[in-house]
Amino acid sequence: MLAALTGAGLSAAAGLNAYIPFLLVALVARFTDVINLPAQYAWIESWWAIGIAAVLLLSEVVLDKVALVDHINDAVGTFVRPATGGLIFAATTAAEDFEQSSSFMAANPWIGVLLGIITAGIVHTGKAVTRPVVNVGTGGLGTPVVSAAEDGASVTLSLVAIFLPALVIFLLLLLLWGGVALWRRRWSRRRERDRIMSEAGYD
Repeated sequence: MLAALTGAGLSAAAGLNAYIPFLLVALVARFTDVINLPAQYAWIESWWAIGIAAVLLLSEVVLDKVALVDHINDAVGTFVRPATGGLIFAATTAAEDFEQSSSFMAANPWIGVLLGIITAGIVHTGKAVTRPVVNVGTGGLGTPVVSAAEDGASVTLSLVAIFLPALVIFLLLLLLWGGVALWRRRWSRRRERDRIMSEAGYD
């Protein structure tokens, strides 16, 4: 159960920012005994993987805070985020001597990959769909604010997934609530706009 929560939390975090959970897992695995990645995933904690992830994270942090450019970034993320989610889900649930490790998941890595792809894909889709609402509603001024909040959520979710996996359910529900709230706001504004246009004779 805890293994699934850890994987779900990290893959959900990847749906917001692919490189934050990857980099945190890599650093925790390299410098602590909290995560001991199995041989097939040991490359994640290599210096070259950490370096590349750090550079990609820096570019993601910058690009995602620019209105319109963030849409292109999200388009690229359609492939990168679910793939990272699948990788991190499978790697951490199969980690050796990890408190939340699962022998079943280690023996069936494809299940972790699939669950990670699905989880990250759902979160990414929510992010990509709601971001235009923020951009249009604020004239682009809210883009860096929301992006920074998403980065913060990704960091928090990743750390909780690694060290306090039992709280992952709560954070995922909170993330779901936020997405639903944005959707309701979007549809409310759309209905109001349609009503005004109808009353003005533009129907």
